[in-house]
Amino acid sequence: MITTATTWLEQKELNDIWKMEELHTFYYFLDLAGTFAFAISGATAARERGLDLFGICAVAFTVACGGGITRDLCIGAIPPEGITNWLYLSTAMVAAIMTIWLYPIVKKINRPVILFDAAGLALFAVTGARKALAFGHNAEVAIILGIVTAVGGGILRDILLNRVPVVLEKEIYASAALLGAMIVVLGTSFDWLTSDWISIIAIFVSFSLRMLALRYHWNLPIFSNK
Repeated sequence: MITTATTWLEQKELNDIWKMEELHTFYYFLDLAGTFAFAISGATAARERGLDLFGICAVAFTVACGGGITRDLCIGAIPPEGITNWLYLSTAMVAAIMTIWLYPIVKKINRPVILFDAAGLALFAVTGARKALAFGHNAEVAIILGIVTAVGGGILRDILLNRVPVVLEKEIYASAALLGAMIVVLGTSFDWLTSDWISIIAIFVSFSLRMLALRYHWNLPIFSNK
């Protein structure tokens, strides 16, 4: 019985190693870039609300890693990488400190929270879908978890700062994440290009849709209570 249990654990460890080998350096670069972008958006929003140093860092980390932690719990990547890999915490804290230190410069950027939030949204939609696929889940799960990874941090940010989450409003937000995740899943399934090129295209399309929707006021339909 003990031998069987040991063999099962060894096989599980080998499977986990194989799964993570699929998520190579380029994946980590994208994931850390998304972490950095979301941390800046969270730190900027917290700074605008007048939170102290701890509050700004806490919001930055929650926004940066909240969606990824939720995704990892769903796919069985336990404990979540956002709390076990020091690079994620370090990236979030560096982004938060930079935002505080360079806040006058960040503030000059047109709507900085929205800009960095859109970047994080696109990056996490792609990395979330790719990680779900690498862990052997089907297309539907990969798309859903791509969206969860992308919007989870923003939802937590808005809840902590007592705002209506953007994803629940009429703006094109989750739809942009949906499109990015779908491109990754379809491109991987039909082997259109290399996974890296598919990821780059998906990020560009998702980010562009979000920014164009903001620029030209594209919205999803809303319904009257009358």
